Amino acid sequence: MVNSNIENIVPISDSRYPKLLKVLGKDAPKQLYYKGNWEEGIFENCLAVVGSRRMTSYGRQITEKLVSEIASVGITIVSGFMYGIDAVSHKAAIDVGGRTIAVMPCGIDLIHPDYQKDLYQEILENKGLVISEYEGNFLPTLWTYPRRNRLVAGLSKAVMVVEAGEKSGSLITANFAKKYKRKVFAVPGPLTSSLSKGICQLIKEGADVVTGASDVLDFFGKRLTIKATETRVSVNSLIEQKIIQKLQQESMEIDALSRTLGISAAEIGTVVSLMQIKGLVFNENGKYYIKN
Repeated sequence: MVNSNIENIVPISDSRYPKLLKVLGKDAPKQLYYKGNWEEGIFENCLAVVGSRRMTSYGRQITEKLVSEIASVGITIVSGFMYGIDAVSHKAAIDVGGRTIAVMPCGIDLIHPDYQKDLYQEILENKGLVISEYEGNFLPTLWTYPRRNRLVAGLSKAVMVVEAGEKSGSLITANFAKKYKRKVFAVPGPLTSSLSKGICQLIKEGADVVTGASDVLDFFGKRLTIKATETRVSVNSLIEQKIIQKLQQESMEIDALSRTLGISAAEIGTVVSLMQIKGLVFNENGKYYIKN
């Protein structure tokens, strides 16, 4: 067991202070409090993954898929430890032996939300970090959340957003990334979902669309292992073929495709969204059609 009660401080004058944070000028905290395994390598290639606390089953599935592949090749996953996409991102990184950094909106001695104690401990036990710019038992407030978001963006070379409503806090993180001249990636979702509105906004503003982990890994100069790539392509291609066969017969909703093909609605939703990006299908009034 890692002793999560040990508190450490790294001031901005310390050579160990993250370089990407130090260049933020007045936005850089004067010191960082942390628990866990602080070593320079964990900050070398960081990807922030953020999204809705009210994630859908599609959001969970696509986050687990993308993060597991990205973290498996050595990219550190940074997020804000909240329930929803944040927590799923931390957990997915840990499950493939990757590393993750949780940035807290409260004092370093608090676990917030407190019911995620097991995840907190898992991060520490798997050579991850929990960090904050606040000491002790400082309580989270309305203004500490956006302040936390600037650190999530500032620690990372890129930010990937999964599911975000029009006024999502994830858009605040994306805006900080733009301010700091970091790359912004957006994961498309069903156009009928309210949680796709923020994603569409980011794409209109120039965010790079993610159709697979390789889109993000190319930015970091990394590649998926051959085995992982082959598995991802073969599974998705097979489901795509089945969907196309059904849609050639008649237009269908995701739930109907799920029942007909015997595949979960979450998995169908993931594949259909990617098919939309490829221009294979389009959605009208909740039903999917083959694009001519």
